[in-house]
Amino acid sequence: MSFSPIVGLSCRRSQERWEAARGGCRNKGVMGMAQYLILLGVHAMDHIPDEDMPAVGKAAHAVCQEAIDAGVFVSASGLEGQPSIVAADGTLTDGPFPEAIGGVTIVDVPSREEALKWAAKTAGACRCAVQLWEFGFDPELDAMLRQANSR
Repeated sequence: MSFSPIVGLSCRRSQERWEAARGGCRNKGVMGMAQYLILLGVHAMDHIPDEDMPAVGKAAHAVCQEAIDAGVFVSASGLEGQPSIVAADGTLTDGPFPEAIGGVTIVDVPSREEALKWAAKTAGACRCAVQLWEFGFDPELDAMLRQANSR
């Protein structure tokens, strides 16, 4: 997979400013937890024979159930269809894009170490490597959520 280094750099710089403003607190939102994105590349599971896919699906669902039971599950899904890119001016470009994301899982956990454990479980169940990304903290969005939760 390929991600824009410019966007990544911008996010890292913003994250650093937000952390400094919050006294070094990383990505701790309304619930005091950090959300992590576990990504599977669109071709990450191409090596798995068709006859093995039901077992892979069962193993992936078992990991999701474990995350649900642990109270850290947010969402998970394979992505369907072809991706579309919508430019800032509204111009639409349809896929396919060979380096697109094939599936995502989001967990809400207290630490990166905990997120790495869930990423390893996902990788094992899906029989492929995964990427782990921490969602950046947005203090304005956090304030909006706190206000909504207080209603």
